[in-house]
Amino acid sequence: MPLTLEQLNAASQAEFTAALDGTYEHSPWIAEAAWAKRPFASLAQLERALIEVLAEAGTDAQLKLIRAHPELAGKAMVAKTLTAESTNEQGKAGLTDCTPDELAKIQQLNADYNARFGFPFILAVRGPRGTGLSKDEIIATFERRLDNHPDFERAECLRNIHRIAEIRLNDKFGREPELGNLVWDWAERLAQHSDPGYAERGELTVTYLTDAHRACAQRLAHWMRADCGFDEVEIDAVGNVVGLYHGSDRNAKRLLTGSHYDTVRNGGRYDGRLGIFVPMACVRELHRAGRRLPFDLEVVGFAEEEGQRYKAVFLGSGALTGHFDPAWLDQRDADGITMRAAMESAGLCIPDIAKLERDPARYQGFVEVHIEQGPVLNELDLPLGIVTSINGSARFVGQIVGMASHAGTTPMNRRRDAATAAAELALYVERRGAAVPDLVATIGMLEVPNGSINVVPGRCKFSLDIRATTNDARDACIADVRAELARICERRGLHFTLEETMRAAAAPSAPAWQQRWEAAVQTLGLPIFRMPSGAGHDAMKLHEIMPQAMLFQRGLNAGISHNPLESITNDDTELSVRAFQNLLEQLAAEAR
Repeated sequence: MPLTLEQLNAASQAEFTAALDGTYEHSPWIAEAAWAKRPFASLAQLERALIEVLAEAGTDAQLKLIRAHPELAGKAMVAKTLTAESTNEQGKAGLTDCTPDELAKIQQLNADYNARFGFPFILAVRGPRGTGLSKDEIIATFERRLDNHPDFERAECLRNIHRIAEIRLNDKFGREPELGNLVWDWAERLAQHSDPGYAERGELTVTYLTDAHRACAQRLAHWMRADCGFDEVEIDAVGNVVGLYHGSDRNAKRLLTGSHYDTVRNGGRYDGRLGIFVPMACVRELHRAGRRLPFDLEVVGFAEEEGQRYKAVFLGSGALTGHFDPAWLDQRDADGITMRAAMESAGLCIPDIAKLERDPARYQGFVEVHIEQGPVLNELDLPLGIVTSINGSARFVGQIVGMASHAGTTPMNRRRDAATAAAELALYVERRGAAVPDLVATIGMLEVPNGSINVVPGRCKFSLDIRATTNDARDACIADVRAELARICERRGLHFTLEETMRAAAAPSAPAWQQRWEAAVQTLGLPIFRMPSGAGHDAMKLHEIMPQAMLFQRGLNAGISHNPLESITNDDTELSVRAFQNLLEQLAAEAR
């Protein structure tokens, strides 16, 4: 019979420890210590208690746990002395059925890894979906992680151990994250569509109004109608996929939600798309239950957010806020195709774009679920975070001009070196960005035009990106960087230009909506963790006309995004769907 929380909460310490035997490899002390944290209102709360026990145990205990794990396809597997749990996991990943070449490769990697780190390689081989990674995926991850810093790799092993424990707990409780699996599967199927030149290499790229982009729109629209039971579905005049699930009171203010379905080049499966699929799953459950909320729920798959094909970022959400710029229609892509021509070819009605503007008076607000796209939640072993503000940002391109001269004949005290001035600026930018909480400052591009190995650089081009949770903090940093650039150039006998190319206002979460997300997460038995968003999102456009708030879901692989390594788990995604359902329940209760 599956284990239940009621049994665990009523159990003695010995019974509790015995019931969770095998959750952590040869380490019953973790469950033994977690017993004192009862009662547990949810499986997520139990998992969190186990994580906290290990975090509080210290480095020596953590290393002992890591070393308690067997090598993948190692001697214990060959000798058939693995625990039942490890045998099941390695078997699901096909490691018990390796070819001689695969076995030799993995065993060499084991030896190399142990020599570098002093502990065995730990990987949750049942994977983010729980069904098992392929041997190719395991070997690629093995090779990639060999380059990690030892401290990071120790933490990565612990994160994988917690994922292994999560899957083992699911088995013990007979729990299947069905809604998380649903979202996962939608993401996998949508990722089958990719632009030419990338699809052939197995890379995901979906840019505005390409054949792949239009196929994604059709697929989303089909799922909204056929799988989820939306009452109205359309692809609007800019390519947004809009689904409407009617409420019992058609005159009540709607809730607006969604995110984007376009991608960066060679990107990941979840950036943007997660925020479409999570509310779709909620509508599916409402429809299956024959239930109506007291208000309409409008879910939008925004057609464009990334600015990859045309320089028109937030085109999809901007159309809803009334900020579609007609001048964009004359922009040309790399092949010379104008946006106007692309829209006409896709059958979109350009004169109808102005009609897409939403009346804020008809809406309660906008909420968005998004993958974090950063390492914070991953490092904290937290599945969900509450966004407090989307950072205000500004971008610049600059140039420092000195004098190009012979590298051999120009004395060091006579040089007017533009590149070393830019390097000095870059170090200042790093220090200034680190001096204030939730401020980041980056010089991402440096270029010496026509540079040569034997020439003192006479010019250096650079970029500057500054972001902060408030406009005041951002602007103060900009002023300081500009002043430091002037000082550097005056001292070195140089001059400079600095041109602003983009500015976006900070978008703080509406307090009432942030509190609703917090209550939704707390209901799941998870701690509330508040954090800013350093990346831009469709929510910051909707912020211009209505209150907004966001929920972040952790990403795997140190939270990397805009990268094929972008990944999430089905269990974390289940929690996102449940949190969204909790938020809907709060709104429904408020409307009664």
